[in-house]
Amino acid sequence: MIRYIDIHSHIHDREFDDDREKVLFRMKEKGVATIAVGTHYESSKDAVALSEKEHHVFASVGLHPTDTKEDFNEKLYLDMAKNSRVVAIGECGLDYFRGNIGEKEKERQKKIFSLQISLALSVDKPLMIHGRPSRGSMDAYLDIIEILNQYKKEHSGRLKGNIHFFSGNIEIAKKFLELGFTMSFTGVVTFTRDYDEIIRFLPITSIMAETDAPYASPVPYRGKRNEPIYVIETTAKIAEIRGEKEETVAEALFKNAINIFGLRDF
Repeated sequence: MIRYIDIHSHIHDREFDDDREKVLFRMKEKGVATIAVGTHYESSKDAVALSEKEHHVFASVGLHPTDTKEDFNEKLYLDMAKNSRVVAIGECGLDYFRGNIGEKEKERQKKIFSLQISLALSVDKPLMIHGRPSRGSMDAYLDIIEILNQYKKEHSGRLKGNIHFFSGNIEIAKKFLELGFTMSFTGVVTFTRDYDEIIRFLPITSIMAETDAPYASPVPYRGKRNEPIYVIETTAKIAEIRGEKEETVAEALFKNAINIFGLRDF
């Protein structure tokens, strides 16, 4: 029985090619499902293919802002997005973290992000948003919020989604809450106190857990490849930070994922 949902992993990536079946089996043993998240066209196709084979794997299709310089082909992504196993559009968003990002690059990212918002609205599916500000800033988040607010004016009842690997402050979180978006946290919360305040601040209905596997392994697996079953450690830590029962938090996060992504047919 599925009891945990890792809402963001890259289990379809080549890092799992040698033992993916074993990883999938461990997930079944532990009652863990995941959303395999595409970062470009080929990885999105791979995510969909895996989701069609495995009942405890769903897919998100999209174009990451910096992983590739490929153009966003609306027709190709639309064809994938219509698949019933695709539960979100993304990983899309804005990433200003690496180096000095000029206005031309920011405009490129904003255009691609906007196209994916339009796609999500056209197929009535939530967004899986990647936001990474430049050091010491909230700039990427502020730009994401500005763009989302533009769409909310015309599509307030249909614009929805999650901010993956959230690292913003409370003021940024308030703006995403106003938009009706949830925020998810990774295993990083198990080895730094930087997220404690925001995790306590957010209503439990606005929190989800993820691994971002194969990255960001939690304690006690730091230094090793991450995998979806480790979402259990992240969930336990979120409960500890909030001073709530682990079982209660696990049930709430499970329901949040079901509600936001419309998951079914495990």
